[in-house]
Amino acid sequence: MPTKNTSIHGEWSSRLAFILAAAGSAVGLGNIWKFPYMAGDNGGGAFVLIYLICIVLLGLPIMMAEVMLGRRGRQSPINTMKTLCEQENTSHAWRLLGWGGVVAGVLILSYYSVIAGWSLSYVLESSSGTFKSITETQAGKLFADLIASPLTLIFWHTLFMVMTIFVVARGVSNGLETAVKYLMPSLAVLILVLIGYSLSQGSFMLGVEFMFTPDFSKINEQVLLDAMGQAFFSLSLGMGAIMIYGSYLSQHASIARTSFAVAFADTSIAILAGLAIFPIVFAYQLEAGQGPGLIFNTLPLAFGQMPGGVFFGTLFFVLLVFAAWTSSISLIEPAVAWLVERRGLTRTKASVVCGVFTWLVGLGTVFSFNIWQSYTLFGKTVFDMLDFLTSNIMLPLGGLFIAIFVGWSMRESSVKDEIAIQNPTLYSLWRVLVRYVTPVAVFIIFLHVIGLI
Repeated sequence: MPTKNTSIHGEWSSRLAFILAAAGSAVGLGNIWKFPYMAGDNGGGAFVLIYLICIVLLGLPIMMAEVMLGRRGRQSPINTMKTLCEQENTSHAWRLLGWGGVVAGVLILSYYSVIAGWSLSYVLESSSGTFKSITETQAGKLFADLIASPLTLIFWHTLFMVMTIFVVARGVSNGLETAVKYLMPSLAVLILVLIGYSLSQGSFMLGVEFMFTPDFSKINEQVLLDAMGQAFFSLSLGMGAIMIYGSYLSQHASIARTSFAVAFADTSIAILAGLAIFPIVFAYQLEAGQGPGLIFNTLPLAFGQMPGGVFFGTLFFVLLVFAAWTSSISLIEPAVAWLVERRGLTRTKASVVCGVFTWLVGLGTVFSFNIWQSYTLFGKTVFDMLDFLTSNIMLPLGGLFIAIFVGWSMRESSVKDEIAIQNPTLYSLWRVLVRYVTPVAVFIIFLHVIGLI
């Protein structure tokens, strides 16, 4: 049995700290911004049903595997895979899995930061009373003017990246753990307040019916693809975040229980976000299938009409910022950890280097909404291409290769030692899912993505 590896970056102070951090990574714009509009675009309940199946059969088993790899290697994803390849006497090509996760995290954060910047802008707009009695035309113009101005988007993009760098530079315990300890409970309180408002003012049962009454005629290949991509995006799988957070997990913590707690928290927030948003949408006779503009185009109309709209509108966009912030720190952490290990940089310098690089890449997304809007590749802008590449290709492929590495390349004795599932039946079920069900399902859907089936 190989010697247990140790982390030079520190550990979470408790299992709860890991759950909050990993849930903070998972609970982000994918839950509050992306999940509601994807559910709206894909028929509500039909999408939610497939999404939940993907979480259970694909997301949770891979999350456990990724946490296990992180704790086994105790380093950045790149160096973790290098170490495990040596310890398991397997091909060094598996190091590309670590590189893929780090690159995916940086690419996602590059456009994630721009979208989070929209939320920061709308906190200011809402708190200043801009939404009060706003018309549909005015709401559309407000959003259009925001994304049409490169300088405005760069300002908010820069501010959000500075917020991210500030937390990551402070380290595991003083930065990451302290941030999620306050942000995650605050996020939960904010969304419950909005749920309470939806119960009292919105068409709550219409929202419930929309989300939980599946229309099976809506289920097609695209819904399957979107649901799987959303499950991976929402759980932060395949982007190095869960692996690096797993590397800070105590050896005594149960990987199975902590992974289940994270997946449950993430899915619950996504469902609650839908229950907070759709009743308001239906109460004010807005269109649910608005795509990415659902939150930024339609909700200001509702907040502008409802009693206390200034307060609740501001609360909602603060919620979006908090959710984005807890995710952004996990997206950049793998790259920062690698620079500290490989180049010997301090965390502050590594955070600034990674932050500036990610900021520069994010300019492509900024310009794709304005001055580069007419420049497309395969009909997609820079933002659309990055979103498609990461959500539908890199993350599912990362999850696929994690499952194959754990299920087929690692020695089972190593897997059993690290995963430490005491119940033989549960262990066998997890191993079957990781070795057979998850890889086959992801591979089939991936072939559909690239047009081979």
